[in-house]
Amino acid sequence: MSDVAVADALMQSFVIEGGHRLSGHVKAAGNKNGALPILAACLLTAEPVTLRNVPRIRDVETMIELLADLGVELEWEGANELRVHAEEIRKVELDAELCRRIRASILLAGPLLAREGRAVVQPHGGDVIGRRRLDTHIDAFVELGVEIRVNGNFELETRGLVGKHIFLDEASVTGTENAVMAAVLATGETVIGNAACEPHVQDLCRFLVSLGARIEGIGSNVLRIEGVSRLGGGDHRVAPEHIEVASFIGLAAVTGSEITIDDVAPQDLAPILPALRRLGIETELDGTSIRVPAHSELGIRDDLGGQIPKIEDGPWPAFPADLTSIAVVVASQARGTILIFEKMFESRLFFVDKLVNMGARIVLCDPHRVVVTGPARLYGERLTSPDIRAGMAMLIASLCAEGTSTIGNVGEIDRGYERIDERLRALGARIERVEG
Repeated sequence: MSDVAVADALMQSFVIEGGHRLSGHVKAAGNKNGALPILAACLLTAEPVTLRNVPRIRDVETMIELLADLGVELEWEGANELRVHAEEIRKVELDAELCRRIRASILLAGPLLAREGRAVVQPHGGDVIGRRRLDTHIDAFVELGVEIRVNGNFELETRGLVGKHIFLDEASVTGTENAVMAAVLATGETVIGNAACEPHVQDLCRFLVSLGARIEGIGSNVLRIEGVSRLGGGDHRVAPEHIEVASFIGLAAVTGSEITIDDVAPQDLAPILPALRRLGIETELDGTSIRVPAHSELGIRDDLGGQIPKIEDGPWPAFPADLTSIAVVVASQARGTILIFEKMFESRLFFVDKLVNMGARIVLCDPHRVVVTGPARLYGERLTSPDIRAGMAMLIASLCAEGTSTIGNVGEIDRGYERIDERLRALGARIERVEG
């Protein structure tokens, strides 16, 4: 896979000259959190699979390296088109160094158990945004007939997966995905209650159905899976990334720019657009394109009686946790005051001190809540990206700030946003990638 490497950007920086309006069209990339489980699910079939609209981001490249290390044949057949053929699986122990790069490495456990009956999973990496428990995954595997040994890693083994009624102790996205992937080749029926139903979970289920899996309840929090003996090959297009779409909407709003985002899935924006309207962002939807008209001033819409409004995240179809960082930046540029309540991860909001240093008026009430009052004039700063979404939030803040900002460790942003600097330059942004 030497021709599929994304440049290591851990030592690279973005230099951004802020205060300029942007304009034009940008196409939404494929969903990062859809592509990763779909790639893992390719282990479930010995037949070749073609995946389209695969985002060329660091996390996807790491998943490809993990699959190649297991013996899977992978080949890019186009800019975002990948052929995957897991005809033979040479090993069931995941590479420790690759596992440390991404949290999604855990998603290989379900397919390996279903296909090979065994998996050895190393401790995973990912964003440092708070504790991200694996109990939901392990409990679901045990229900399906898996024996677990913990010895610095997870050694999982089964004499045969058997379907069962499972109620997840939390609506974990990756926990649901692992349980579904294990269940599609299990004997009998599996019913998963309190299942996550985010767009990327739905996309994984649609992909598995296209290979011959039998899944009912897609889009709901109860999934019924009737196990089959084998899956075939197929051709699937990864759904567009709704988090990226909302990021571009926020970027357009705070820079006063008119931008159209193409190739969106309107149904995936249903819980997002109302929250953005609360921040004063109006959008125009036309088929699979969404236009953000140029704004003169953003204004937070108070609740009835002039009460301070709130944006809070939660499992789908609530406002996505991955967008709370973006909402904080947008709120800093909107007239009024709002409370943003990040319920799911206790460390995600710790990046706001960087925005305060830029001039934002933000009070960090506790690990989960911030009060933001705007509009605040932002000034260029030297910053470092701590995780994917905070990195994108700081990039958006830098584009609307006065002066020049430098953002280090942009490899974190590259993990989730494909060629973001190139795509922003195409809209007129003054952003350069530099070494060091």
